[in-house]
Amino acid sequence: MTGGAGLVGSWLVRRLVEAGADVVCLVRDWVPQSEMVRSGLLDKVPVVRGDVCDQDLMERTLGEYEISTVIHLAAQTIVGIANRNPVSTFESNIKGTWSLHEACRRSPKVSSIVVASSDKAYGESPVLPYTEDMPLAGTFPYEVSKSMTDLVCRSYAITYGVPVAVARCGNIYGPGDLNWSRIVPGTFRSILRDEQPILRSDGTFLRDYLHVDDVVSAYLALVDPAENNPGHAYNFSDESPASVLEIYAACCVAAGVPGLEPKILNKAVGEIKDQYLDSSLARSELKWQAEVSLADGLASTFAWYKDLLGSAR
Repeated sequence: MTGGAGLVGSWLVRRLVEAGADVVCLVRDWVPQSEMVRSGLLDKVPVVRGDVCDQDLMERTLGEYEISTVIHLAAQTIVGIANRNPVSTFESNIKGTWSLHEACRRSPKVSSIVVASSDKAYGESPVLPYTEDMPLAGTFPYEVSKSMTDLVCRSYAITYGVPVAVARCGNIYGPGDLNWSRIVPGTFRSILRDEQPILRSDGTFLRDYLHVDDVVSAYLALVDPAENNPGHAYNFSDESPASVLEIYAACCVAAGVPGLEPKILNKAVGEIKDQYLDSSLARSELKWQAEVSLADGLASTFAWYKDLLGSAR
């Protein structure tokens, strides 16, 4: 697994270890606050230190550990960082994808690849929700990196028969997210520090919000290549889009401070205003559906941050 120390990776590793799977994690950066480190999971699995863009390292790892299933989560995932640093984002998200795929193509034991893409791969569309047959039309750097991630996967699947399936999720939240610029962790951290939470946008942007447990289930639903067409992509969503202000209000309720006023900056640039997904294909073909309600998901998430950060209140 690449990106094993990230938000989704940490919980996916936990699920796989509990199921008795042999898991090998590629980890680039050591993050002491990550769930993988705090929980001790990192001590329970073999760890390869390195960058997903290093194709030779990928080939060595796949060969020496006799890897059969690859779950590719490693990426630069923050829109603002992508806008400021497009080249490093393109390298991580696009080059990282082709380097891994080329290594997998050369590794005969690999029988299944699952790649994390995003709803951002579709770009801005006048028609919503997104469905899997819509074009990939990213404009801003992060969107383009995800459009290209999908296209690289499709190219390797069609040209070389590489057994890859792609997951397109909306905004992922849950315990362990350390990207404080995102609405859920940023709001909870401000509340726990007794500070006024800040909203970068005007609060009206619409998004899907999917709990990390449901995302883990989505990726696992794509593992069996016998069930999926190589190169096919699936949308995963709870199909209940909410505005930033609605998510913010739900966070305040979960934290026990309903009605807390945010500071609205209205300075979001280089971002699509409204995005949400249709998941009917995943429901019909994969028998997947979101199980975690927003209220329950935010409550457990706040408890995790309270344990991590303490409380000034």
